[in-house]
Amino acid sequence: MHPRDQTIFALSSGRPPSAIAIIRVSGPEAGTALKQLAGKTPTPRMATRAFLRDASGQPIDDAVVLWFPGPASATGEDVAEFHVHGGRAVLASLFASLSAMKNLRAAEPGEFTRRAFENGKLDLTEAEGLDDLIHADTDRQRRQALRQLKGLLGDKARDWRAQIIEASALIEAGIDFSDEGDVPAELIAPALVKVARLAGEIEDVLAAQGRSERLRDGLVVAIAGPPNVGKSTLMNQLARREVAIVSPHAGTTRDVIEVQLDLDGYPVTVIDTAGIRETDDPVEQEGVRRARARAAEADLVLWLADAANEKVEHSGPTPVWRVRNKIDLDEASRPMADTAIRTGFWISAKSGDGVPELIAGLVGFAEGYFGATEVGLISRARQRQLLQETASSLHRSMDVAEEGEELAAEELRVAAHSLGRLLGRVDVEDILDVIFREFCVGK
Repeated sequence: MHPRDQTIFALSSGRPPSAIAIIRVSGPEAGTALKQLAGKTPTPRMATRAFLRDASGQPIDDAVVLWFPGPASATGEDVAEFHVHGGRAVLASLFASLSAMKNLRAAEPGEFTRRAFENGKLDLTEAEGLDDLIHADTDRQRRQALRQLKGLLGDKARDWRAQIIEASALIEAGIDFSDEGDVPAELIAPALVKVARLAGEIEDVLAAQGRSERLRDGLVVAIAGPPNVGKSTLMNQLARREVAIVSPHAGTTRDVIEVQLDLDGYPVTVIDTAGIRETDDPVEQEGVRRARARAAEADLVLWLADAANEKVEHSGPTPVWRVRNKIDLDEASRPMADTAIRTGFWISAKSGDGVPELIAGLVGFAEGYFGATEVGLISRARQRQLLQETASSLHRSMDVAEEGEELAAEELRVAAHSLGRLLGRVDVEDILDVIFREFCVGK
């Protein structure tokens, strides 16, 4: 039997032990498995209490079971769910019973969602939204993923594709009636008007996105500067816990330390790097090299300095903020409010003085980087690339229309094909494994 025709099962809840665990079964043998274990097939979509027993009649657990006959289920197939107590022994016994049944096997990562996709329960943009929702760490990531899961981009793409097909049909009808005098012009002109409008709509969506797809990965902020200026102390302040070793001795940090933060819903990865200086120590030299490399790759560099180290030793396109530390050690160095605005941030990483203002500045930078609005539809580079290809094909169809209606019609077919790939309905087998293997088992 082909793997896609087999019945699959997996734990679809959290890691055991837990109060309740949910095991999901999907495929043609789901009903048989439910009847063998529970002794009956319950009323569809109604939670039913049942005492589960294995093939030898030995009790497994007192559980709640649900039955979702296909195609009215999450995957479009017959689906059964077992809600059992979440102990490891209970799960092991239930998994052993399911594994012993004919044509049942453990699910692979993302296989439930892939079957839902293949059975038309969701398109590829919605599947990507589900994956993003599972991995969302912040509230803004969650809201963006929910927009994808609700199918906002997919709905737009389906509408655009239908309109492209309509325009293509008009142009091809003009080709068929090319011997009827004015008929081709009467058909092609409104088609090109429709194409121009569609190209404009897609380009508006592309222009409005900014860097919204980066919200999935987050903003990278590197703390850089000379040794012993308080980089690790600032890192601990931002993380609100001790993630980096703090020492009065220069060169304590020799490798890159990362911590993920949620700043007002924006995902931010803060990197603590080795102090940048000339040194003969080969280990510290490697740390300095890595520090420079990570600072160059970051989206923002916080150059930390103190009264003894004022010079900024970083160059490149990455924005750099000057952060003056240790103001608690030199009261005379504290700036007036207007001076702080002009010269950067003045803080005491040890006492926390000035750190809230720095965090507020980071939130503002993230807001500008990701975009303050939540109307973005694009969350992945794949989606952006296919929409760009669609818009380019639409423009080419208008450019070549005067050279021949056949050329314009072909470009419209290419545009429709790009949108089909966006939705996952044509020619995407090569990317499906890449997308669905990122899912967790049981989804």
